[in-house]
Amino acid sequence: MFSYWEQRSFSYYDHIVVGAGIVGLSASIELKEKYPQQRVLVLERGLLPTGASTRNAGFACMGSATELLDDLQYTPEADVVALFAARKKGLDQLRARLGDDKIGYRANGGHELISDKEISVLDKLDYLNALLMPITGKAAFLPANDRIAAFGFKGAYAKALIAHTCEGELNTGMMMRALTDMAMYKGVEIKTGATVQSYEETGNRVSVQVQDPFRNEVWPLACATLTICTNAFTKQLLPNEDITPGRGQVLITDIIPGLKIKGIFHFDQGYYYFREIDGRVLFGGGRNIDFAGEETTEIALNEKIQTDLEEKLRTIILPDTDYTIASRWAGIMAFGQTKYPIVKAFSGRVFGAFRLGGMGVALGTEVARQVVALNNIMS
Repeated sequence: MFSYWEQRSFSYYDHIVVGAGIVGLSASIELKEKYPQQRVLVLERGLLPTGASTRNAGFACMGSATELLDDLQYTPEADVVALFAARKKGLDQLRARLGDDKIGYRANGGHELISDKEISVLDKLDYLNALLMPITGKAAFLPANDRIAAFGFKGAYAKALIAHTCEGELNTGMMMRALTDMAMYKGVEIKTGATVQSYEETGNRVSVQVQDPFRNEVWPLACATLTICTNAFTKQLLPNEDITPGRGQVLITDIIPGLKIKGIFHFDQGYYYFREIDGRVLFGGGRNIDFAGEETTEIALNEKIQTDLEEKLRTIILPDTDYTIASRWAGIMAFGQTKYPIVKAFSGRVFGAFRLGGMGVALGTEVARQVVALNNIMS
């Protein structure tokens, strides 16, 4: 039961975007800039984005050395380089749009811990640097063994250290706050607690069925174009797409006096990652020890992986250091048969941008730009 006023003023929008994560908010901003006089609505089923946009580690990176070398075993050089370039382009666009101060960006570089089984990667750094030089303009990866002791790592795991010169770090909360503020400033309307159940194209409109949790009714909205930016949850609306959810486990310590590590770090082909933030260590990953268990959209802790994170935190990252765990959480990413994101027009009115492969911070802005470029309908 909806009032006359609700039906007249709140049922039609020129553009509806599903998902208020990095891609969804960025797409809404792109739409508003492209069509400043048109109404743009973002629908988000949670109070905050449901996937990983507010739950990631805040890495501004394009891929670790071991990860890229692993990709090159299965993917042509040109494709690996193109994806690396897209990640860099997306990061550059994000920084230009919001400003470094608004997202807490720091260009401190990053490091990768190299174990015994990966030591051969050191012989391939020149190859990687030459491959990526047209994009980076400088050597992306450099030996940094002299910093192992300074960071407090023990030699049991970290047999070598690689500096990632093109990486940076940012504050995920500040980034999402800045994106939300910019979207609202430009006139984008955002509704949270709004679950999109289905959609249907009818003539020159798209009908979008939205669950109203308070009135327990389905609210039928209409729009000229619909853009789906739901990443790991996309199969609920587009069941035939190549999407596999991948949950990521994270923990963070309390403040550690005299903490030695600074910046961002990777190890084990990027499956583990940690950083310093506010005098704490944020540590996440481990999906590779339980792929099957983490192929889920349930936001919950995985005890096996959390235990593994604790063990590696104690033995690799913070040996001989007293600390306590402050909190834990999980976020949901999206993967597929390739690492390329899906940016697609499903019709002249329905579009999608999703499957960021755990690189949403890097790819989100560029992917949003690409999907809006597909939208050429003037409502």
